[in-house]
Amino acid sequence: MTDGSERGELTRWSDTDARETREDTPDRVVCHVDMDCFYASCERLRDPTLEDEPLVVGMGYEPGETAGAVATASYEARAVGVESAMPIRDALERLPKRSTADTNTIDSDVPTDESSDTDVTGYYEPVDMSYYQSVAEDTKAVLRDCADVVREVSIDEAYLDVTERTSWAAAGADGDAPSTAAGPATRRTLAEGYARHIKERIEREAGVPASVGVAPNMSAAKVASDADKPDGLVVVPPGSVASFLSPLPVSALHGVGPVTERALVERDIETAGDVAEADPETLTELLGDRGRTLYHRARGADDRAVTPRGLPKSLSRESSLPATADDEPKRETVRALAADVAERAQHRGCLYRTIGIKVVCPPFDVNTRERSLPGPVDDPDLVERVALELLTEFADDEARKLGVRVSNLDFADADQSTLTGFDSTEAASDAPTDTDPPPRLPADAEPRETLTDWLADDTGTDESARRDGESPPDGQASLGEWSSPT
Repeated sequence: MTDGSERGELTRWSDTDARETREDTPDRVVCHVDMDCFYASCERLRDPTLEDEPLVVGMGYEPGETAGAVATASYEARAVGVESAMPIRDALERLPKRSTADTNTIDSDVPTDESSDTDVTGYYEPVDMSYYQSVAEDTKAVLRDCADVVREVSIDEAYLDVTERTSWAAAGADGDAPSTAAGPATRRTLAEGYARHIKERIEREAGVPASVGVAPNMSAAKVASDADKPDGLVVVPPGSVASFLSPLPVSALHGVGPVTERALVERDIETAGDVAEADPETLTELLGDRGRTLYHRARGADDRAVTPRGLPKSLSRESSLPATADDEPKRETVRALAADVAERAQHRGCLYRTIGIKVVCPPFDVNTRERSLPGPVDDPDLVERVALELLTEFADDEARKLGVRVSNLDFADADQSTLTGFDSTEAASDAPTDTDPPPRLPADAEPRETLTDWLADDTGTDESARRDGESPPDGQASLGEWSSPT
């Protein structure tokens, strides 16, 4: 015989179970976009001779030295044992540094383990965050254009709710065209076609590959994007999430890091299917509330909505154009971008204190300029005027991409302001600002053991992952605002 409080607790658990273990409604379409070895992909974009070569990008690493840690490693480097967050000196033991682009010889200036049994050598590059941020802006522009709701997780990862753009309906006239994606999908759907469209746009407009997972909820989409790397597309239609997850190792579940994996495996819970069949009370005792969350996710249920992370720090638009030094096409592009950015700011109900431009000159020379205003404004004409004034510095330069940004946003309820009498010569901080150099390791710094020593606490990973001791995906740092200070 139980008292009322115990009956109430059991009832609440039962009701939650019934509600949350159902797979999500068929009309929800979520994409998880994960850029493959993003820093390495950016370096290959800049230097195509690195394509298909073992490549390591090091945080806190200087060429010719052994300090620092691996920020990311290409799949060719991973094949010989190089992993994210590994100290550079350990990476060099597994993958000696190549001395030139034309030979497979070891760089004699870099200490390596003479006992290494690998004949493979590779390239080592220091992190160039300003450049990576520029490429990331290109990918973000595609994502924002392809989805009404985007949740940016880190520099190389985002969730998209594309329910209003596509559906799980069968594609093609007869509706029985076979799926060409990996995963449990047997027939091609409109959702698959739209996800492929996103992938192709990223590669075409940003120049880097991405893996995309498509599913009816966030956690399943995340697992799907990891299931066929690199450059993969995995589609998990409604009704197939639990069976898709079931044979995967427990570490594949979203939110399971090394600590949680160890705790589960010690109790012979080794696959997602084992989690789905486990006693939920046991999981709760073992992992707290996260045990209950994992139980539902393993059964295909995740009712979280894709939501942006907080208010944006800036609003920007960018546009590629045929490389040209002709001033008029550049000015026309900036006018259009300025109008679009100002309209977006009005739509979101925000004021802005800073107006800036980005000019990318061939091949990938990224320049930013900005001007701060005396106070927050909502003034489309001013955005255009300031952007064009900043562009005059590049009147004779060839440009392949242009961008306009407003930043230092103010979302407080207030009367909209204009500065029609604004004089650019009186604006505060009207001197141009170049991009900050990437962080470098101080000469007297001690070698760090792991990449996490080099990264700020807020790496952009989900809170549950940070609690579980996980590193950021590929050990990559979070995305900042263009590169210039705001």
